[in-house]
Amino acid sequence: MGNLPQQRLLPGGYPFETTGVDYSGAITCASRQGRGCRLVKVYIAIFICFTTKAVHLELVGDLTSNKYLLALYRFISRRGKPIHIYSDNGTSFVGAYNDISKFLKSNCNSLAEQLANEGINFHFIPAYSPHFGGIWEAGVKSTKYHLQRALGNCNLTFEELSTLLVQVEAILNSRPLTPLSSDPDDCTPLTPGHFLIGRPLTSLPQPDYQNYSISHLTRFQRIEQLRQHFWTRWSKEFVAELQQRVKWRSCKDSLKLDSLVVVKDENLPPLKWKLGRVVAVHPGSDGIVRVADIKTATGVIRRAFNRICPLPVSTGSV
Repeated sequence: MGNLPQQRLLPGGYPFETTGVDYSGAITCASRQGRGCRLVKVYIAIFICFTTKAVHLELVGDLTSNKYLLALYRFISRRGKPIHIYSDNGTSFVGAYNDISKFLKSNCNSLAEQLANEGINFHFIPAYSPHFGGIWEAGVKSTKYHLQRALGNCNLTFEELSTLLVQVEAILNSRPLTPLSSDPDDCTPLTPGHFLIGRPLTSLPQPDYQNYSISHLTRFQRIEQLRQHFWTRWSKEFVAELQQRVKWRSCKDSLKLDSLVVVKDENLPPLKWKLGRVVAVHPGSDGIVRVADIKTATGVIRRAFNRICPLPVSTGSV
């Protein structure tokens, strides 16, 4: 396995300074509500920040360069202009690069010299080499895999699908990355949302619609049901990835006091994570810690190691 690219390791001045982009889809979309609507295919443009791992989703009507440019302009208007954009050799990306280069070259004399020099640098990975873009391929998997299963045969309109995508984006950007401080009483994790808005991403409380019949829901409630289904599926997979184990023939890492951990809980609402600090450990007869007491916002609970997910970076290195 090769080393990570230098752009993945150097902190930038702002989120999405170095961005990876890819397409996901296709998703079936209804042209309008009601009977007689026409079904069309739409796609999702996924922008990934190389350093903060923040995700930005844009709904795209087709795979032409013009639609990609429109999605890129919407992305720049809300997230700022990136300096570097990495992508594969899709015709949409190459076409957008040619259009922007042609514009800058033809208008270089009329534009101010400062603006002309502040172009976007496009980088393309080798053809037929998706493993060179692992960071955006992971974003495609996180978005597409569970979204398609949550949607099923549901055909939303373009506006409803755009609303659902923004909510999915907030869910992906709410994932805990590392402890925010080394204070034992602080159970707040650092998330990609902190880099985007300076605080954790939250959502308005909504009733639980997951077990409701579709025929008893309005269009608005149906979108909320899809969001809750996506959250349930994706959050379980994310926690499982934090708990990946190899054959346990040797002991590697153990639970440490004051470590910030995610506690498995299948009944939490979207964008809500149950976090706590380890306040006591209980070694077994062989000296290995498999049970710990965790201090959460609601009190001290005791959980086994299979229900505890330590965050990747320990408090000692923050």
